[in-house]
Amino acid sequence: MNEEIEFTLDEAKEGMSLAVQHLEKELQKLRAGKASAQMLDGVRIDYYGVMTSIDQTANISTPDARQIIVQPWDKSVLGLIDKAIQAANLGFNPKNEGEILRITVPPLTEERRRDLVKKAKNEAENGKISIRNIRRIANETAKKLKKDGVPEDEVEKLEADIQKITDEFSSRVDKILEIKERDIMTV
Repeated sequence: MNEEIEFTLDEAKEGMSLAVQHLEKELQKLRAGKASAQMLDGVRIDYYGVMTSIDQTANISTPDARQIIVQPWDKSVLGLIDKAIQAANLGFNPKNEGEILRITVPPLTEERRRDLVKKAKNEAENGKISIRNIRRIANETAKKLKKDGVPEDEVEKLEADIQKITDEFSSRVDKILEIKERDIMTV
């Protein structure tokens, strides 16, 4: 098989794999009733003039399924972390205990669970859109190869392989979403 064709297939696989990894990372931020340090991903504080994520300024642990403990390395930023968590509107009310923040994760209501499932579906759809965009780019590359003199049957096989890869990654997204939905809806 032509090296350019192999390269196009490998690029498509890599791009689609990155789209799936991004989806998994985004879905970790959605809480499913159990406390997790990833729930605080994306919450940032102004740490000496630089917007910094909390996990770079503190130790975050989950002693049990309903609590998150945030212990800053620099005690002077405890108030900033407290305000940032409240401002992030995650549904948490941190309790400042002097040296640590204790966050009790409230149980999810049925309505909140449905909202989280909607968000998960939106993230999954964004992942599928990324996968389709990668397919489109790969197919455009295949058409350019055809113009550059690569045999037509090899280009058609490349397009079929691209579609097969696209279907494979789309079904991965569906499975990931299904698992996350089940996780969110389990009481």
